[in-house]
Amino acid sequence: MTPLCPYELCDGSGFVVDEETNTARPCRCRPQRIGRARARSLSAVIPRRFRGVSFERSPVADMDPDTMRLVRRYVDDIHGNLDAGRGLWFMGDVGTGKTTLAMLVSKAALDAGRSVAIYSLPRLLAEIRKTFEDGSDQSYLGLLDRLAGVDLLHIDDLGAERTSEWVLEQLYSIINARYEDQRSLVVTTNLIDPEKLREQITERTVSRLYEMCSEVAVYGHDRRKDRYVA
Repeated sequence: MTPLCPYELCDGSGFVVDEETNTARPCRCRPQRIGRARARSLSAVIPRRFRGVSFERSPVADMDPDTMRLVRRYVDDIHGNLDAGRGLWFMGDVGTGKTTLAMLVSKAALDAGRSVAIYSLPRLLAEIRKTFEDGSDQSYLGLLDRLAGVDLLHIDDLGAERTSEWVLEQLYSIINARYEDQRSLVVTTNLIDPEKLREQITERTVSRLYEMCSEVAVYGHDRRKDRYVA
């Protein structure tokens, strides 16, 4: 079934038809449809643990109200933020709920009919490595093109991968491609100190992230440890 136009401008085809002149022009939703088609081979599934995430349910409902206002404001204008290439950068200690909030944003984008790719950084790098294997069904440049083209790229655990020249170059290539095309990112990282972050993923990558994303500090204790103790 063809998804409806989120802007209510076309019939879902991606084209607005002028019956008087018998002509058609691309609809505002057409780039999104193209992005979804190109993203079909990417990971766009909310993990089972996060499928029920919402503002009204724990742990989100128990988080800092100021933090939640920032996230809700972004989600409430999901189309405007994605169209403008604005993103969010969740920073905080382990177990404070960064991934949960990032999944909340990705879920809102998917529910709005936008194309989304969701990866932890280690898994994303593993997918890139696979393109160099003999018999791979997709090329390196093809994968980067699809990663650059989705409306929202969600990268979890930025800075978690052991650094190497190859890792740093792949990370920069992905983020720079989205920076140049003004595409949105949602990123999480445990690295709060800006200097340590620059050491881990390089100054040029951090500089682009600061321009592309609004920082959201996520404070608190390790909720996973609390569940273990309980």
